[in-house]
Amino acid sequence: MSKTAEIVNAYQRALGQGDFAAARKLLADDLAFQGPFDTFKKPEPYLEALKKLHPIVKGVKVHKLFADGDDACLLYDMETSTPAGTAFVAEWYRVAHGKIASIRVVFDARPFAPLFSK
Repeated sequence: MSKTAEIVNAYQRALGQGDFAAARKLLADDLAFQGPFDTFKKPEPYLEALKKLHPIVKGVKVHKLFADGDDACLLYDMETSTPAGTAFVAEWYRVAHGKIASIRVVFDARPFAPLFSK
C-alpha cells in the first residue's frame, strides 16, 4: 500500500471511530475542502462540520481506494439514519508532506438538502 493510501486509510479509520483529534493530525493546516454543501480553507471548521454529521452516519462501506502518487480516490456507501438513506460518495484526496492537503467530495446531495435547509 502506498504512503498516500496509508494516510487516507488512517484518516478514515479515525473518523469512523469518532477520533477527531487523530483525524486532525493527518490534515494540513491549510487544508482545502470542497463538497456539495460547504467549502473550507482550514481543518478546524471542516472538522466541526463533520462532528455535526457524525451522529447521523450509521456506517461506511468502502468499495475501493485508488492511489496514484500524491492523489487518492475513495469510493464508498455512506449509510445514514435519516430519510436520505444511503449515498454513494467519491472523495478525491491530495496528500503533501505526509498530510492531507485537499479533499473534494462528490455525491448526489439532493436527498440531503432538506437536512441542511433548516
